Amino acid sequence: MDHVQPSRTALATAYARAYHQIADRPPILTDPLAARLVGVTADELSDLAEPTEDRPGSGATFRPRRLFFAARARFAEDRVGAAVAAGVRQVVILGAGLDTFAYRNPHPGVRIFEVDHPATQVWKRDRLVAAGIGVPETLTFVPVDFETDLLSTELESGGFSRSAPAEFVWLGVVFYLTSDAVRTTLDYISGQTPPTEVIFDYLVPADTDEDRAQLQDRANRVAAAGEPWFSYFTPADIAADLRARGFTDIEDHSAAELIDSYLDGSAEFGTDPPHALRASRILRAGR
Repeated sequence: MDHVQPSRTALATAYARAYHQIADRPPILTDPLAARLVGVTADELSDLAEPTEDRPGSGATFRPRRLFFAARARFAEDRVGAAVAAGVRQVVILGAGLDTFAYRNPHPGVRIFEVDHPATQVWKRDRLVAAGIGVPETLTFVPVDFETDLLSTELESGGFSRSAPAEFVWLGVVFYLTSDAVRTTLDYISGQTPPTEVIFDYLVPADTDEDRAQLQDRANRVAAAGEPWFSYFTPADIAADLRARGFTDIEDHSAAELIDSYLDGSAEFGTDPPHALRASRILRAGR
C-alpha cells in the first residue's frame, strides 16, 4: 500500500466495474458512477482491448475476474437490501476502495460508514469532487489501517452504534491481511448487537501443482505492485472460525457459482472455471 497514492487493487477493481457496464450483457451490477469516479469516458473504456488471463496487468478488464468483481458487489448489495428490509439501519463497508454504493444508495435513512486506508480515502474524496459526485449526509468516512489501527475506536468515533444491528461488507480485503488481523476484525463484528451479518471474499489454497503455480504467479504480480497476499483459508476452516464466534447462518459460494447465479442460469464457466477464479470464494455469515 503506497501511503501517498490509492490502492492499486482498489483502482483496478473500479476500472473492472466501469468496463463491465459497457462490455457485458446482461450486466450483473448496474453502476453508473464507476467510470465517472475513475475519470474515464465510455469511449475510452470501449477502446480497451479484451485482455487474457496470462497478460500481466490485465486483471482489471479480464472477463472472468471483472464478472466476479461485479457479482461480489451485487451479492453484497442484495444482502444489504435484505438487511434493511429486516430493520437494519447501519452498513459498514470495510476496505471500501472506490466502491460507489453509498452514492447511489436506494435506502433512505440507512447510515453508511466507509472504512479504508487513509491514502485511498483522500484520493477518493478528491476524485468525488472532480467527478461532481456529491457526498450524502448519510455517509461517514472512517480512515483505518487494519494492521495498525483499532477498528472499534475509529468506527465508534465516527458515530457508529455498537448496540444496534449492522451489515458489514468486506470485499477484496481479507487476503491482503494477516490471519491474525482477519480474526481480530471478525471478533469485532461478532460483538455487534444481532441481527448482524458480514459478507466477505477470501482465497483458498490451491490443491494441485498446476493451480499452485497459477496462484503463485498471481501472488507474485500483486506483491510486485506492493500489495502482497498474506492469508488463505479453506471453506471448512473459515466456517469453523465463524461458528466459534457465534455465526450460525453461513452461505459460501465459489466465484464461478456466484457469477452463474446472476446470469439467468447460464453456465458461464461450466465445470472447469478459469484459473483466475478457482481460488476465490465469497460468503455471508449472520448471527
